Amino acid sequence: MPNSQLLEIAFLAVIAGVILFRLYTVLGRRTGHERPPQEDYRFQPTPDAPQPAADDAARIVPRRAEIADTANDPVSRGIAAIKLADRSFESERFLSGARQAYEIIVTAFAKGDRATLKPLLSDEVYHAFDQSIAARESAKETVAFTFVGFKDVKITEASLNNRIADVTVAFGAQFLSATTSETGVLVEGDPKTVREVTDVWSFTRDTRARDPNWTLVSTSGDMP
Repeated sequence: MPNSQLLEIAFLAVIAGVILFRLYTVLGRRTGHERPPQEDYRFQPTPDAPQPAADDAARIVPRRAEIADTANDPVSRGIAAIKLADRSFESERFLSGARQAYEIIVTAFAKGDRATLKPLLSDEVYHAFDQSIAARESAKETVAFTFVGFKDVKITEASLNNRIADVTVAFGAQFLSATTSETGVLVEGDPKTVREVTDVWSFTRDTRARDPNWTLVSTSGDMP
C-alpha cells in the first residue's frame, strides 16, 4: 500500500513538471516584440493630434497680433469702440449694406428720384443732391445710367463720439453714365465706356437708436 501511494505521488509530480515546462515554453520566452516596462505609462500622442505647446502657441500668437493691430490702427480702434457700443455691429455686414446703399443712391440721383434719396441722406447732403437734380431739370438734361459693380470697397475711417458712430467708406465703383441735352446732344460721359470712380462717403448712426439704418452725411468723389 505505501508503495502504491509513492508511485501515485511520483506520477502526479511528473505530470506537474510537464505542465510547468509547457507554461514556461509558452509564457516565459521573449519574442523581441515586447514593450519596455515603462512604455504603458508614457503619453503617446497620435500623429494627427496637435502638440499641447504648439496648440497653445497657435492660439496665443494671433491674439497678440490682433491686439497689437487694434492698438496701432485707428480704423481697428474705431471699429472696436463701435462694437462695444453696438453689439450687433459687424464690419462685413456693414460693408454689405453700404454697397447696397451706394447703388441705390447713385441710381436714384441719376434718375432724379428724390423720394428714394430723402430717407437715406442727411438734410445737408439731400439739399446738395436736390440742387444738382434741379439744375439738370432746369437745363432739360437727361442722364442714362447703368451701375456695373465694385472693384473695391473698404472702411477708411471709423470712430465713436459719445454714442454716435461714424464710418467712412471708399467705394471703387464702375458704371456707365451719359448726360444728354434736350436735343439729344451728349453733354457729359459716354454711354458705351465703363467709367471707374472712387467715391468716399461718410455714414453716421446713433448706436442707441432702435432704427438700424445709417445715414449718409458727406460725399466726395465723382457722382454720375
